Amino acid sequence: MGIASEFKEFAVKGNVVDLAVGVIVGAAFGKIVDSLVNDVVMPVVGRIFGGLDFSNYFIALKDIPPGIPQTLDAVKKAGVPVFAWGNFVTVSINFIILAFIIFLMVKQVNKLRRAAPPPPPAPPEDVVLLREIRDALKAK
Repeated sequence: MGIASEFKEFAVKGNVVDLAVGVIVGAAFGKIVDSLVNDVVMPVVGRIFGGLDFSNYFIALKDIPPGIPQTLDAVKKAGVPVFAWGNFVTVSINFIILAFIIFLMVKQVNKLRRAAPPPPPAPPEDVVLLREIRDALKAK
């Protein structure tokens, strides 16, 4: 078996395709959660804590040149190394929300799996044969 045919066999297996779909859906889901955190949760958290915007909280590890705005993006573009602890707080909240949503999804799937009753076992062969005989005698 050549390497090309081995690769083709590997690539079209169900597990690889399922993994690819999971990665793509996961990336899209990550963008949704990121938007939820940045656009919905963090403004509310900032409002509760007195108008804080965590994304612009940082500690400059070098002096910031004069004339540079005191925002994380501007300081990074100026080449100043920063300890962006506010960004870390935002990403941590993002992770907690994502983990909680995944927990709820897994919990619901497990609940659905338990709710579905198992199919009844097939009757033994002799019972099936006796039923056929009974039905044949009724028909006469």
